[in-house]
Amino acid sequence: MSAANEDLSAARGRIAAAYDPLLLQEAGHRLTDLLAAHITKAEAGLSDAVLPWVEPAEGIRAATDYLRGPAAFAPPLSRDGDPCEEAAAERSFSRDDLAAHFSRLVEVMLQRGLNLHDPRYIGHQVPAPVPLGGLFDAVGSVTNQVMAIYEMGPFSTAVEQAMIGELGAALGWEPGTFSGAVTHGGSLANLTGLLTARNVALGDVWEQGLASRAVAATGAGGAAGPGPGAAALAPVLVAHAETHYSVARAAGILGIGSHRVVKVGLDARGRMDPALLDDALNRLDEEGRPVVAVVACACATPTGAFDPLHEIADVCTRHGVWLHVDAAHGGAAVLSERHRHLVAGLERADSVVWDAHKMLFVPGLCAFVLYRDRANRFEAFRQDAPYLFDPAAPSLAEYDSGIKTVECTKRAAAFGLWGVWSLFGRQLFADMVDVTFELGRTFYDKLQAAGDFEPLHDPQCNIVVFRHVPAELRDAPAQKIGDFQLELRRRIIESGDFYIVPFKRDGIGALRVTIINPLTTAEHLDALMEALRRHGRDLLAGR
Repeated sequence: MSAANEDLSAARGRIAAAYDPLLLQEAGHRLTDLLAAHITKAEAGLSDAVLPWVEPAEGIRAATDYLRGPAAFAPPLSRDGDPCEEAAAERSFSRDDLAAHFSRLVEVMLQRGLNLHDPRYIGHQVPAPVPLGGLFDAVGSVTNQVMAIYEMGPFSTAVEQAMIGELGAALGWEPGTFSGAVTHGGSLANLTGLLTARNVALGDVWEQGLASRAVAATGAGGAAGPGPGAAALAPVLVAHAETHYSVARAAGILGIGSHRVVKVGLDARGRMDPALLDDALNRLDEEGRPVVAVVACACATPTGAFDPLHEIADVCTRHGVWLHVDAAHGGAAVLSERHRHLVAGLERADSVVWDAHKMLFVPGLCAFVLYRDRANRFEAFRQDAPYLFDPAAPSLAEYDSGIKTVECTKRAAAFGLWGVWSLFGRQLFADMVDVTFELGRTFYDKLQAAGDFEPLHDPQCNIVVFRHVPAELRDAPAQKIGDFQLELRRRIIESGDFYIVPFKRDGIGALRVTIINPLTTAEHLDALMEALRRHGRDLLAGR
């Protein structure tokens, strides 16, 4: 056999080993055992650290070392008994060798990752997902059920459409009248929904661009470009003053401009004020400036405030303006009898963003953008790709996700949600909303009762912002108190005791929790307060 043929034969052998179903079976058994042991320990709050903190460079070095493969960790010996790198490079690893090394890699991943299933994780709006959701997602990942056109992912498309139907119905929309799509995250969902709003509001802007509107509006179509009046006619977004930063990003991407997001003032609870919204829209109308959409929140990221959607929808209807609601976190409240009043009026939005990888407790990323009017389902992208979409079966375009989303190739993002919903039913999601929202109120009450803590708002959900103010700092300048909060937070996460996040109110540091593990209890919240006190004492003592 020639050297070239020997190389190809060896290549085929390595490929066969990588694709070996028996290796998958053995690795799969090991994986579920390791995951179950890890989740058991984490859910009991027995993790060595919620966040096993290492400096970034150290983590990168460790990850890089493993890229050398199993030979780097189990090298064969040369004839004199010393490790032999050349022999290691040529060594053929058995199925057992590979399965064992797979286990080592998984153990490293679990040991070094953030432990969201630990009830002491109460940080960002990223949940401890229902564990089986990840296994449903794994089916799509192992078999690569990607989407763009129906025939590439027929059942992943069916699952996505089924979940869109279920969530739209939960909002109160009539079957057959609404539409939607799944995207890789709420930022993409906001971008997609606002792109649809822009194209509906501004006519042929998708085809002709924003510059042509400005030129046409000023009558300055010559080589010099738009005249001096063009800026006054530039379209804007109007948004809750503390809307998520993805809205400003979307404005920049859409050509509107991140500085052309008109921020509407808030009431005492941090909600968009409908009267101030009405004033803003009246002013913009008088200026002749087009409004692409009004962006309301359910709930706002900083403090979890739910906008009064019925009143906002009334204003938008009166002005003939598209209403987009970022309900990435709070949309799940519609499933709860106890809390659905918080999103009353959500059904009146023209577009809604709802993240399943937040309060529906499934793995990221799985975000829905939903349209009240089914006629708008293709407005985001008015284009054709004949090498993808089959003109011989035009009816299938209805199910081709690539026409509706930024992504062409897209993972089967809804498998986890569909699987958990199918197994446990809708009530489980309501239960998790009820439990975590109630814990937000419980924590607020504890903060109120403690002389050395200060809640900064009356929470409507499971997001609570507060400060720890020991007696020694009670009369200190605000900036010193704020700096103390940020340093205290750094200490507590690096210790591994808890994971919480920083916040700033009016430029002054504070602490913020999102109680997004339904296994967290009131006792864990007591322990958090004690941990903050303990680390605070050390910080004040210079230890």
